[in-house]
Amino acid sequence: MTEFHRAYGLCIDSRIALPELDRCSCPEGGPDLTILAGDVPETPCATEGWRVISPFVQVAEGRFWLHVPGVARFTAEYGRLIRVDPCAGVDAGSVRVFLLGSVLGAILFQRGFLLLHGNAIDIDGRTMVCIGVSGSGKSTLAAAFAARGYRLLSDDVVPVDADCAAIPGIPRIKLWQDSAERLDIATASLDRIRPGLAKFNLPVRDSFSETPLPIRWIYILAPDNNTDITLTAISGLDRFQPLLSHTYRRRFMEGMALQPEHLHRCGALAGKVHLARVRRPVTGFDVDGLVDALLADMERAG
Repeated sequence: MTEFHRAYGLCIDSRIALPELDRCSCPEGGPDLTILAGDVPETPCATEGWRVISPFVQVAEGRFWLHVPGVARFTAEYGRLIRVDPCAGVDAGSVRVFLLGSVLGAILFQRGFLLLHGNAIDIDGRTMVCIGVSGSGKSTLAAAFAARGYRLLSDDVVPVDADCAAIPGIPRIKLWQDSAERLDIATASLDRIRPGLAKFNLPVRDSFSETPLPIRWIYILAPDNNTDITLTAISGLDRFQPLLSHTYRRRFMEGMALQPEHLHRCGALAGKVHLARVRRPVTGFDVDGLVDALLADMERAG
């Protein structure tokens, strides 16, 4: 069954059900990306040009191969084609976790986007991006902004185009159980991203921004042993490295020989945004206080 979906500005012709994505009609020029279910080789090493970057990831210029044991093998090719070879008996949700994450990320790299590991929020027609390592509270913060009436552009992966605009992604936020409880979000009716994992897909279709928006503010979020929320602006040459460090799946980009353009994009973005480090207490995470602090800083920065 063919279903057309919209995500990251792409029309996707998928032979695999993608319930997290909104459906769309196919444009006259045909889909931007096709997802097929079929055989994927156990290893592409026999083909010239492939490089091993981990036990389960191999890359070549414009090509990407991923093996998730017990789940599936995937390939992503030249920004236009994904092949998925699921393991027998695997649940569809587990396949989609990797398909809509690492594999679609490889496609976006191949299509020339800068990818940041974070969330993007529409703040009155401009974008705030929050980046940070896993567990720093990015998705909790995004859900708190959505609860205040702000619109989400993207969760977990933020593609940035050549004009330094954030591209809308998937209308959902992935929340751990403890984060949902902190925000008084009931999870009984939510789908788990994988069976047995206390992490849920929170749909945000009613508070989702579908238009690319210029990035104005980037905050690097990190837990800290202090008791207060602190913000420290980053200036000068120090603005470049955080963007490179918080690139989504950076090894994929480097392996596919895309680093020169990526470094150029990081430099261009660093020169256009207000960039600051944000430290929030490890214990007693006051997410509403953090939202207030960020909104105040954004107003000061303009």
